[in-house]
Amino acid sequence: MKHFLINIFVLFAVVSFLTVATFAQMDKKPALQTVSSVDLNRYLGKWYEIGKYPNRFQKQCVANTTATYAMKPTGKIEVINECLKKDVTEDRAVGEAKIADKKTNAKLKVRFAPGALSFLPFVWGNYWIIDLDKDYGYVAIGEPKREYFWILARKPILEDAVYQDIVRRAESMGFNPAKIEKTPQNAEVLKGSVLIKQ
Repeated sequence: MKHFLINIFVLFAVVSFLTVATFAQMDKKPALQTVSSVDLNRYLGKWYEIGKYPNRFQKQCVANTTATYAMKPTGKIEVINECLKKDVTEDRAVGEAKIADKKTNAKLKVRFAPGALSFLPFVWGNYWIIDLDKDYGYVAIGEPKREYFWILARKPILEDAVYQDIVRRAESMGFNPAKIEKTPQNAEVLKGSVLIKQ
């Protein structure tokens, strides 16, 4: 009886281990790939946010979100994020980006923490360019854990067919289309309220 119980226990342990390993393997996504090359001079300038995964540092934004990039004399990139808040005021966050992969320029690190904290690795977030229009009309940005995702465009409105193609490619890279939240653009302030055009 004792050997029988030991055998059952061992069998249960092996089955449990294999089950956990199987689910872990199923959940494991392939390594995220970036685009092969980014021309930073073409990438700089103003971009309109078309969609994103909701995140805590943009929760105050309700519309008209933009990101503007400009090269600094230091070789780093100034990042200015702006949006319209529900209380009809504008939110503006100024940060900095640095190139993490100088071979492709497709992997950057971005921080919005004060410059005095820039020596701390954890204040820099991954900003990977994973999809880029050949004419630099749109871009998709993600990071290896697939916790953050953005779609940006040079114009406030992106054709739906183009948007759907971007989403399909992102899904093939392990991003969840159901999590993407579209960003209203061209919203106006009317009588103290944000008017979002359909």
